[in-house]
Amino acid sequence: MNKKFWYLTKVSLKKKVNSKSFVITNIILAIAIILLLNLNSIITFFGGDFGSDTNIIVIDNNTNTYQLLKQNIKSLTDTTEDMVNLNVTLSNNTLTKEKESLKDNEIVIVLNNSSSDYITAKVISKEKIDTLTYQVLSQALNSTKSALGMSINNIDPTILSKISSPVEIDRVVLSNTNTIDENMDLIMSSVFPTVILPFFMLTIFLIQMVGGEICEEKTTRSMEIIISNISPKMHLLSKILASNIFVILQGLLLIIYAVIGFLISTNMLKDGLSLPSEVTSIFDSLVETGFIDKLIYVIPLTLVLIILSFIAYSVVAGILASMTVNMEDFSQLQTPLILVSLAGYYLSMMAGMFNGSILIRILSYVPFLSSFISPSLFMMGEIGLIDIIISIVILIGFIYLLLHFGIKVYKVGILNYSNEKVWNKFFKAFKSKDV
Repeated sequence: MNKKFWYLTKVSLKKKVNSKSFVITNIILAIAIILLLNLNSIITFFGGDFGSDTNIIVIDNNTNTYQLLKQNIKSLTDTTEDMVNLNVTLSNNTLTKEKESLKDNEIVIVLNNSSSDYITAKVISKEKIDTLTYQVLSQALNSTKSALGMSINNIDPTILSKISSPVEIDRVVLSNTNTIDENMDLIMSSVFPTVILPFFMLTIFLIQMVGGEICEEKTTRSMEIIISNISPKMHLLSKILASNIFVILQGLLLIIYAVIGFLISTNMLKDGLSLPSEVTSIFDSLVETGFIDKLIYVIPLTLVLIILSFIAYSVVAGILASMTVNMEDFSQLQTPLILVSLAGYYLSMMAGMFNGSILIRILSYVPFLSSFISPSLFMMGEIGLIDIIISIVILIGFIYLLLHFGIKVYKVGILNYSNEKVWNKFFKAFKSKDV
C-alpha cells in the first residue's frame, strides 16, 4: 500500500510540475517580478527621462537670491536618491531669448522682487514638469523666500528654527508586553500583509488545485479505477501531499525570482554583496527597535503555521470536492474557503487597529486565520511566543479532527455520482455508519 501511495503521489506531483501551464506561468512570473524590481532601469533603457539631468536656468532680476536658491535645490535633490538631478545655472540673457532657445530638458525660473511677498517666481518649461521635480523647485523657492524674509526683518534663523522644530518626546512604556515603538504598528499593518500576500495567493491556488484534480478524476470516471487499487484515505492523503509539495515549490520559486530581481536592481551581481545605504539604515533601525530579534522566532513559527494551514485548507478542499460531480459544484463550495482566507488577510492588514482587543487575540487562535493574524500580532507585541505555540497546537488538533471525520465523508462521496444537492450528500455521508 505504501508503494501505491508514493506512486500516486509521484504521478500527481509530476503531472503538475511537467505541465505546460506550470512552465509558462513561472516564466511569466519570473519576468514580471524581475522587471518590476528593475523598473527604474527599464524606464531609462527605453529612453525615459527618469533620473536624467534637467538644467535649471535662473534669471535673477535684482533679488540677489540665486546662490541661496541654488543651495536649497542642491540640498533637496540630495534627499531624492538620484531620482531628480538638477543642474542650476545663472543666465544673463533676457527671458525672450531664453524662451527662443529653450530645450526639452531645460526649465527657466525668473525671480522678481515683491513688496508684499519679498520675491515672486515664474517657472517656464517647454513641456510638462514631472511631479517630483516640480515639488523640489517649489520647496526650494519657498525656502528661499523664507530666508529672504528673515533677513529683511532681522529674524535670527536659529531662533526661528527652534520655534518651528518639533518637540522632543521621551517615550516611556511601562508595560513589558509591547516593546515596539508605535511607529512600527503602521509598518506591521501595511508591510507585513504585503509580505504574506504570496501566501494568500498560494492558498487560493491550493484550494482550486486539490478540488480541480479530484473533480477531474470523478468526471472522467478514472476515480473508480484508482479507488479499486488504493483506499480513499490513501487517495486523499496522496492528493494533499502532492499539492502541498507543489505549492511550497512554487513559493520557493517566487522567493528565488524576487532575490534575483533584487540582486540585479542593486547591481550586487556586478559590484559584490554590498547593500545600498538606504537598506542598511532601515536594517539598523529595525535592530534598534528589537524587530530583528523577534524575526528570529517568528519566521520559523510562521513557516510552521503556513504549512499546517496549507494542509488544513487542502483537506477541506478535498473533502468538499468528493461531494461534487463537476467543477461548477466545486466552484460554489470553494467560495466559503476563499472568503475565510480573504478575511484572514484583511484582518492581518488591520491588526494595528485592534490594539489591545480581546477579539483579535481570540481570532489569532482560530484555524485558517491564525497563520495570517498570529505573526502580525506577535511582531506588534500584542501576543507572546506562547500564543503562537497555542495557535499551532490548535491547528494540529483541528487537522486531526478534519482527517478523522472527513475521511468518512470522503469515502462515501468519492464514488457518489448522484445529482442530489451537495450539502444533502455531505450530511448523509457524515451520518453514514460506513467507515
